Amino acid sequence: MNSFITFALLSLLLALNSNPSYASGRNHTDDTNACRVTRYSRYIKNACSVTQNQQLCFRTLWPFAIVAKNNSSKWARASVAVTITDTKQILRLLLKTRSSAVGKRERVALSDCRELFVDSLGNLYKSLALLRKLDADEFQQQMSDLATWLSSALTDEDTCLDGFEETSIRSSTVRMIRRRATRCMQLCSNALAILSKLAYDGL
Repeated sequence: MNSFITFALLSLLLALNSNPSYASGRNHTDDTNACRVTRYSRYIKNACSVTQNQQLCFRTLWPFAIVAKNNSSKWARASVAVTITDTKQILRLLLKTRSSAVGKRERVALSDCRELFVDSLGNLYKSLALLRKLDADEFQQQMSDLATWLSSALTDEDTCLDGFEETSIRSSTVRMIRRRATRCMQLCSNALAILSKLAYDGL
């Protein structure tokens, strides 16, 4: 039985090697895909190089590499877009968390976080809207407005986390909110860093 399996494997290998069109086509495809992945990796590595949370940046922005390439404004839009997605998710969590499920101190922090993340989401949406209509003549003012809005969004998220500092970490709800808020804050920090790169690179 073993000799039969060995013979079958050798026959298959010989068949593949004796078919140059198959082999070359397979290698060409593999080489093309490898080159493409390497190129996209360079794009995203360059975009994320200015961020503090680079692994998170790579994971969340990788799907945009095909479109963004070396375009700083597209990377800035992508970073704000992924921050909006996460902010909406934690806001939904905050809104559906019942006050009765947590203690008195946690209820206060929960209420504050709801308001803070609503404000943060508003600033993120304003930022994304402006990034979609950047203009060379107004570029410096637009960068200033964007920095103000993203900084405000980051401050809101940081303030939310501060509110939970003195709360019980035994609550699974509190732990989840803190984890989600931390991720949002890291994403927003990345977006702000990529915006700074855009301001430096220009349009």
